[in-house]
Amino acid sequence: MTIIPQQLAAVRERLRLACEAAGRPPDSVGLLAVSKTFGPDAVAQAMAAGQRAFGENYVQEGVDKILALRASHPGVALEWHCIGPLQTNKTRLVAEHFDWVHTIDRLKVAQRLSDQRPAHLPPLQVCVQVNVDGGANKSGVAPADAPALAQAVAALPGLCLRGLMAIPEPSPDVESQQAVCERVKAVFDGLKGVSPQWDTLSLGMSADLEAAVAAGSTLVRVGTAIFGGRERATAA
Repeated sequence: MTIIPQQLAAVRERLRLACEAAGRPPDSVGLLAVSKTFGPDAVAQAMAAGQRAFGENYVQEGVDKILALRASHPGVALEWHCIGPLQTNKTRLVAEHFDWVHTIDRLKVAQRLSDQRPAHLPPLQVCVQVNVDGGANKSGVAPADAPALAQAVAALPGLCLRGLMAIPEPSPDVESQQAVCERVKAVFDGLKGVSPQWDTLSLGMSADLEAAVAAGSTLVRVGTAIFGGRERATAA
């Protein structure tokens, strides 16, 4: 018997308790189920438990999954988020199939997404990725460069700039986690007004969602705690 519905319920309860501890309404933080490396069947199990927003790191894998689930569950509207590093040769696939992109860190990528977004689809919802702690293995623009990039992205017609995304380096304790998350929130707050729809702070994962919620995250990206350990590595 699958345990994905039970694990999803446990994550939702963690999120509810984190909101309660932070004095925030329980519906003020969304949950993105990160389904990378897991097949359509695993996503369908989360769907059956009411989950509708899913995050994918690998573009081709994500597109294959989107098409498979659209065919097998034609009456279910899902929201697909691209949350992995994006190469320019993958922008057309993302523009044509995804609803959100969290990892804008170069204007060239944003321009391609805007140009390649099909006219019959609504603007692609996007976040600028910021690297606040200088992690060498993390993508993202430096905080000092975020305002200029955000302003340029906000002006592109095929995109709707919604906010910031960050992946802080792992920290051993909640206090350290929250300190980094609060730095991300400070950058987010400093950019209010750059876009009329500036409302999304994509921050927090399985290990640090409580700290992220306490700092002000509006969307947490949880994979392992819902689906379990990753099954395999997949090329982008």
